[in-house]
Amino acid sequence: MLKPRYQYGGQAVIEGVMMRGRDCAAVAVRKPDGEISVDMREIDNSRRPAILKAPFIRGTVMLVESLVLGMNALMYSANESSEEEEQLSGREVALSLVVALGLFVLLFIVLPNVIVAFIQKRISSVVLVNLIEGALRVGIFVVYLVSISQMRDIQRVFAYHGAEHKTIAAWEAGEALTVENARRHGTAHARCGTSFLLIVMVVSILIYSLLGKQALWERIATRILLLPVLAGVSYESLKIAGRPDPSPIVKWARAPGLALQRLTTREPDDSMLEVAIVSLQAVIEKDEVVS
Repeated sequence: MLKPRYQYGGQAVIEGVMMRGRDCAAVAVRKPDGEISVDMREIDNSRRPAILKAPFIRGTVMLVESLVLGMNALMYSANESSEEEEQLSGREVALSLVVALGLFVLLFIVLPNVIVAFIQKRISSVVLVNLIEGALRVGIFVVYLVSISQMRDIQRVFAYHGAEHKTIAAWEAGEALTVENARRHGTAHARCGTSFLLIVMVVSILIYSLLGKQALWERIATRILLLPVLAGVSYESLKIAGRPDPSPIVKWARAPGLALQRLTTREPDDSMLEVAIVSLQAVIEKDEVVS
């Protein structure tokens, strides 16, 4: 097996895992009959303008692309892992996406700023106000994760999340992609989306502090409009955190994100690791990385 030449990433879905390669993405799902179903999707990067691949811009592009791939993967997994009469329509998936985006804006943008709007009347320091806003956002995020982690279906998704990380870790260690090798690795990974969201929240404190004192409607509007900037800066930070052999400073900086993954991952069973391996092998073979 060759040493990795590409940093693979993925996403847990319903009863499965989606892995993304250079030019494709593969979704592997455990069907009700026990078989593993695989769906391959091409990713055409050849027509993308060079400007969209530039640092701080590529993060926003990757975020949008990942959302589209992720929703398609979730729809595929939901339909493959359920009986025919329970399958979702495109309209139902689109509605779910709208609800999810609305919930995100309400919980992580509107709610913290409504609370801060009252606090900033008594605090003159803009930096302190934004620190409080950031702390509120992180607190809401943790409470949200703890709450959903009590749901049995979500626990299985988190276990597949762990399987995704273990499988990628085995590949990055130069090991053969087997259940035995993947099992030995931990469930946390430096390039995880959970770490990315935490980085976004920390970076937002720094960027929003530059805006000065704002009214409630200004705070909400600027936080929404600056999401692409946050995504760009946070993506570059995540790439630094995910490098092999990081410096002591980087290790220290990424530790909170790795710790937070204890809420979003679970130890997978062997059948889950098998699904993750099938997904990663599919994109590796497509990318012609394995000799």
